[in-house]
Amino acid sequence: MIKILILFVFAAILLSLGTGLFALLGDRGQSKKMVNALTIRVALSVLLFVLLYVAWFTGQIQPHGIVG
Repeated sequence: MIKILILFVFAAILLSLGTGLFALLGDRGQSKKMVNALTIRVALSVLLFVLLYVAWFTGQIQPHGIVG
């Protein structure tokens, strides 16, 4: 269940990134759309970090070591 939530939050981050791009190209910085998209993206990134930590702490995901 938490893995699906993590994927959903990641997709929302990408959607916010696209929204910010279109706001940048569309209104040339005249509105607050880009600032709002950045605010949402930062909040979602923090949420993603917390979800990843909770999933790791509860044992639902396992980190992989660097294979060399």
